[in-house]
Amino acid sequence: MSNNPERFDALLLGMATQCEEGVPELMDYFFNFLARKTDFYSRPDIAEKTVLEKFRHYREKSEYAKEEKRKAEEEKAKKAEEKARKAAEEKMKREARLAGESKPRIREITDEEAEKLQKEIDNKKKEEENNANTNHVSNADKEDVEANVIDENEDKVEEGKLRPNSGNGGNMPHYKWTQTLAELELRVPFNVSYPLKAKHIICDMKKKYLKIGLKGETPVIEGNLTKEIKLEESTWTIDDGKVLVVSIDKVNKMEWWSRIIDTDQEIDTKKVQPENSKLSDLDGETRAMVEKMMYDQRQKELGLPTSEEQKKKDILNKFMSSHPEMDFSKCKFS
Repeated sequence: MSNNPERFDALLLGMATQCEEGVPELMDYFFNFLARKTDFYSRPDIAEKTVLEKFRHYREKSEYAKEEKRKAEEEKAKKAEEKARKAAEEKMKREARLAGESKPRIREITDEEAEKLQKEIDNKKKEEENNANTNHVSNADKEDVEANVIDENEDKVEEGKLRPNSGNGGNMPHYKWTQTLAELELRVPFNVSYPLKAKHIICDMKKKYLKIGLKGETPVIEGNLTKEIKLEESTWTIDDGKVLVVSIDKVNKMEWWSRIIDTDQEIDTKKVQPENSKLSDLDGETRAMVEKMMYDQRQKELGLPTSEEQKKKDILNKFMSSHPEMDFSKCKFS
């Protein structure tokens, strides 16, 4: 089996987008092809076994299977916690019942003895309540600390970088920026006592250079851009007479920017959280490219081959299968 399953992703995605009935229609075309152009059905038992094996194999690797496994583990942990809690409650009731049964029979006591006994009961009750509260707070604090440690480890930002804001951009000292795969937006507030007009603003944009500020004053932003931009698609406007809003169109729509200006502090792009729903707004070709990029990124994080690497291996495997007379056992492939 080739270790690069992505080599035909763009082709298959292109086909899938033309199938009004979705995956079932795509599968119909695939099996129709096998029936017409191959000997796949010459051994129906082997063909059926192969289909089922592949289905089960990739079912386990799918995101849905991973999500179901995660939910099952969470449910299992929840049930175990509930079982432990109930066991603890039963133990406390049992101990209380045994303690009550071990007390001596009721006997008549004097008023002085009754008063003394009541004080002892009250004191003991207060002491137990204080201990219970202390233990509860200590345990709760411990759980909170442990949870925070886990969260911090799982969501740790790369050293020296900023966590992306809610718009997958960065909050800089004098401006804020957000981004999608296709474009950037900068919001630069100015502390002025008058409503800003176009004549007050300096907004000089080049393919890899940006300068923003007020005329006659030190620029708020000035320097080389991290990546190239499309000047003809980039614009700016003034919002509420105080804020300059700059919309920038990216040249490369398949990567996240870590900063606007080369001298700015970078954000950790690994923590970027794209809105999946936005993919539906893209045309078929762009969407396929974006999905391919996201797939390659996941493959790299898992130590698996990217789509291009898989494509090369598939071509090699196809060549080897087409020339069974050749001996490839001593060949080394990189």
